[in-house]
Amino acid sequence: MATRLAPSVSPDTEFFWSGLKENELRIQRCTDCNTLRVPPRPMCGKCQSLNWDYVVSTGRGTVYSFVMPKYPPLPFLEYPYVVALIELDEGVRIVSNLSGIEPADIEVGMPVEVFYETFEALPSGDELTLHQFRPVG
Repeated sequence: MATRLAPSVSPDTEFFWSGLKENELRIQRCTDCNTLRVPPRPMCGKCQSLNWDYVVSTGRGTVYSFVMPKYPPLPFLEYPYVVALIELDEGVRIVSNLSGIEPADIEVGMPVEVFYETFEALPSGDELTLHQFRPVG
């Protein structure tokens, strides 16, 4: 099993990490003004409300931008390693990995869909489910 560094989980992000374990990509939503926000945070940037819930994303979107970090090489990553900023159909952007495509074939605006992959979390050794994206089709 591949490995990844364990995330920092807080009361404001626990819903997100729990959702990934259930193969759901959850987006925080202000319950006062319905503004979606990524990454999760305690207060709405639009109306300053502390009240929130979440919606489940369709998991579809487009590549907004991407990079291929190379240095310093990390021993637990397979290269080429593509980090993408995905604009979800819900109108928010999320950072994730882009897989299932040769880096030379990636285009800004290409349609992508989420899938879920389980890793060994470092340093705990626990299972960690993460969202990943791949080209649609």
